[in-house]
Amino acid sequence: MYNSDTPLRAELPSSKQLVRSTLIAVASAVFLLVTVVLPSEYGVDPTGVGRSLGLTEMGEIKTRLAAEAASDAAAATGNQAPALPLAAAQTPPTSSASNVPAAAAPDVAGKKAAALKWRDEMSFTLKPGEGTEVKLRMQQGETATFSWSVQGGVVNYDTHGDGGGRSISYEKGRAVAADEGELVAAFTGNHGWFWRNRGQADVTLVLRTDGAYNDIQRVK
Repeated sequence: MYNSDTPLRAELPSSKQLVRSTLIAVASAVFLLVTVVLPSEYGVDPTGVGRSLGLTEMGEIKTRLAAEAASDAAAATGNQAPALPLAAAQTPPTSSASNVPAAAAPDVAGKKAAALKWRDEMSFTLKPGEGTEVKLRMQQGETATFSWSVQGGVVNYDTHGDGGGRSISYEKGRAVAADEGELVAAFTGNHGWFWRNRGQADVTLVLRTDGAYNDIQRVK
């Protein structure tokens, strides 16, 4: 039977060495938590390292997706005020001829927006369940004018901003075919929109923007 040699007392780590190793391990764990875990999982970036590594945007998208899924689940179980069913939102009304069909709303908004002179215009197609995000890089107090419309259906959206460790949600909507207005930056950073197609068919979303912003970028 093999017996291992018993280590000498001199070979064992001292209490001081054990404490030092423990403190180093704790400090390393805290560093990873603040610079990697919080930005990538929750969109919280107190040091700014996560933003430079592209982890913060990942966490913000995860947070929004989780909130959206929770909102959809709550709506399905009747825990919040009943929203217009997606199928009904996509079906034109069949009542009196004086009513304007709901499906025509994106076309009306698109024609109105096309009549104006816009600085930037982006168009992209979203498959069922697919989402995308567009951000404007803005200074605090700057104002951007926007108009977006959906062809072929409706989307859920979240108008929000982030930067410098701060974040804000300006407005959210479910089963919306178009929106327009002004976006005023609450602080210096990235401000824009996240859309998701919850329908059963592909939709095309057209975004037009103008005003005071440094640049525009599709994040996802």
